[in-house]
Order: sequence, then C-alpha cells, then structure tokens
Amino acid sequence: MFFAFRFLTGMGIGGEYAAINSAIDELIPARVRGTVDLVINGSYWVGTAAGASATLVLLDPHILAVDIGWRTCFGIGAVLGIAILIVRRQLPESPRWLLTHGRDDEAEATVAEIEEQVSRETGQQLQEPDQEIELRARAEVGILEVGKTLFRTYPKRSILGLSLFIGQAFLYNAVFFTYALVLTTFFKVSTDSVGLYLIAFAAGNFLGPLLLGRLFDTLGRRTMIAATYMLSGAMLGATAWLFSNGTLTALTQTIAWVVIFFFASAGASSAYLTVSEIFPMETRALAIAFFYAVGTGIGGIVGPRPLRHAHRLQAPLGGGDRLLHRRRVDVRSGAGRDRARCQCRAAEPRGHRPAAQRGRRRGLRHGGLADFAKAHLPPAALDLGPPPQASTYPRSNPDRSREVEGVLQALREAGRPLRFDEISEATGGRYWGPGRLRQALRGAVYDGRVQPLGHDRFMLADTER
Repeated sequence: MFFAFRFLTGMGIGGEYAAINSAIDELIPARVRGTVDLVINGSYWVGTAAGASATLVLLDPHILAVDIGWRTCFGIGAVLGIAILIVRRQLPESPRWLLTHGRDDEAEATVAEIEEQVSRETGQQLQEPDQEIELRARAEVGILEVGKTLFRTYPKRSILGLSLFIGQAFLYNAVFFTYALVLTTFFKVSTDSVGLYLIAFAAGNFLGPLLLGRLFDTLGRRTMIAATYMLSGAMLGATAWLFSNGTLTALTQTIAWVVIFFFASAGASSAYLTVSEIFPMETRALAIAFFYAVGTGIGGIVGPRPLRHAHRLQAPLGGGDRLLHRRRVDVRSGAGRDRARCQCRAAEPRGHRPAAQRGRRRGLRHGGLADFAKAHLPPAALDLGPPPQASTYPRSNPDRSREVEGVLQALREAGRPLRFDEISEATGGRYWGPGRLRQALRGAVYDGRVQPLGHDRFMLADTER
C-alpha cells in the first residue's frame, strides 16, 4: 500500500516540480529568476516545518490513539493534494507555451490579463513593443524526441543535469530520510520529540535559498552552484567523521546539519533552475521531470545500499582498538594475544595477507564462520555484544503480561469464543499500539492459556476455565 500510493504521490510531485520551474523560467525576468526560483523551491521546507509541528500533536498518544494519529497525518496530505487541484486552476499558462501549441487565442487572453493587472497596479499605460518574437506552432513533443534531444543534441547539458539531481538525491536521502532514525537510535531522542529537531532542520533548509538566492543572480550560477555543492559536501564529510567518533550529541548534530543544509538546500534548488534554463522551451518540462525521476530513483535505490554495511566502516574510522573492543577479545592470556593478532590481520587490506590465508578465509566465509568460531574459540571470545546500530526498542514487551490478562478477562466475561475484532473492542486493544493485541494473543496461545479456533476466533484453554 505504501509503495502504490507513494508511486501516485511521486507522479504528482514530479509533475508539479516540472510545471512550477517551467512557469518560473517563462514568466519571471532573468535578472531576478534565480532568487524567485530558489525561494519557491525552498518553500518546500516551510511545509516540512508545518508537518513536523503537526506531528507533535497528532502523534502524541495522550492526545490521539496510536492507530489514529498517523492516519490523520496521511489524511492531511490528501486534503492538501485536493487543494492543489483548486490552486492549479487559478494559475495562468505560459503564453509562449500556448503559442507553440497553436492556442493563440488563449495566449492573447493571458497576455492581456497580465498587462491589465500591471497597468492597474502601477497606474501607467503600457506601450506597444517595437519588436516582435516569432514562434512556430508544432505538435506535442514525444518522450522519444525529448530523449534524443537530451543525449544527442545536448549531451554535456544532460550530464550536468543528471549530476546535479543525483548529487542532491544522495545528499538528502542520506540525511533527511534517516534523520529520525539517527536521533532515536543513536541519541535516544523520544519519537514524540523528533518533530522539534525536524523544525530546526527545515528552518535551515528554507533560510539557505531565501538568503543565498540573490547571489545566484549577482555572482552567477556557476560560482554559486559549485560553491554550495562543494562546501556542503565537505562539511557533511567532516560531520560524518565526528559522528563516527561519538563526538556529537543530538543538539550538536542538529546544529551541524542545519548549517550544512543551509548551503545544500540552495544548491539542490538550483538544480531545477539550471535544467529549466539550459534546455529549449519545448523540452523543458519533460527534461525537469526526467532528471528529477532518474536522479531521485538512483539516489533512492543506490543510496541506501552502503548503509546496510555501514558497521564495517567503524574500524577504519575509529581505529583498530575499536574493532578489538567490539569483539571483546581477552588479550591477557597467550591464546588471547593470538586471537587479538588474528583480529588485527582481519582488518588489514586484502593484499597484505598471504595467499594461503586468503584462501582459508574465503573457505570460512562460505563454509560458516559462526560454526568455526563456536568450535575453536572459548565462550568469552564469542560475546560479541549487540549488533552495530541496534535499535533501542525493547526486545520484549514490558506490558505483555497485563495485555494477556486483558485478553483472558475478555474471554472469561464473554463465556464463549470471540473473534479478533470482538476481543479488540472488549479490551480496547486498538489503542495499545500497532500489532500489540496480536502479540498478546500469540503469547497467550504459546503459553497454552488461549486456544485458536480458526477464522480469527479464540477461546479460553481448559486450564483457564
């Protein structure tokens, strides 16, 4: 369900990005276009801050039930989507686009409306222009023609556009989409307080385009795009190093990311401005949509892959002593020293080990390293501790006994088998949290206190009657 509806959301977002930036390029004068484009694209973060603020209330279990709060958040998004349909009808279409598509009357009407509004606001009558622009009407531009134009006619521009969009997708997927996980997992921030940190993060992302947008018109696109991308990338690398060493707290991590994305947000917004300006008007909207889709797809699909193996980077970043500490190797005995040397050699580059050892390690990897370790190492050496980046969510439900007793009480009072929805109604299980009632029922069945009857029906076991 998430995948299906996110697909539909992506269709709407991608279409709006293409339409908005095309309209900016065709309706806003070049001398202020960079400022306007960055501010409008950066306003995305105003909505992010508003959404984060809403979660402080909607996701508070003391205000709304757990199963109601997150559905309400999604419902607000649906209402905003419907509102966009109304707003869309109030925006004028680009006169140039209308002319190139043979809709001359609509183009004349749009220009007349704009001129009348300007005359009314300035109190001056506009003069007729001395020169004219000749535009040739043509049929709709197909996706194949757009692809040919992008990679055959403008290959260098296409590489630039893809680089900008893929870069910003990697940057944001690595941080924004994992921000809440980083706060709750590593800094022990409660889930109902994450919204406060997101508000600060969103503020930095909006202030960057707002304050730096004018520089894209004065200093120029090349200078500012290179500066924002390089500066934010360098600072993000430094922050990653500090994070790996355990130097940062939740507050300092947030401050660092606010500063980094003050610049990164301006650079990311400029990607849309750049693509809209360097391609012909007929292909502009589809070019933006294409680069947005491909860049986001690559960043979203490829970007998370390194995170699966992020724990392997802890030894190079934190030193060999961290690796030995994580394995809890006892080096006081002779055997312990041998194991310590083995662990150090395992952290060396592959080329530094003899060929025989490399072959033996490959055999262990495919033959079962865990079985080998159990057979040849004492139990103390196998105490590896929790896995890296383990969740702090409790492995056992501290309220399980109370919830199981609630299920048993509901079945006793009914005096008959009950369906799952009846048990939920009798116990108030819908307010316990996602999956909690199911877990309580499974626990009661496992303990032999409840007997399943099939078709989601349950009854007390003989021992509980």
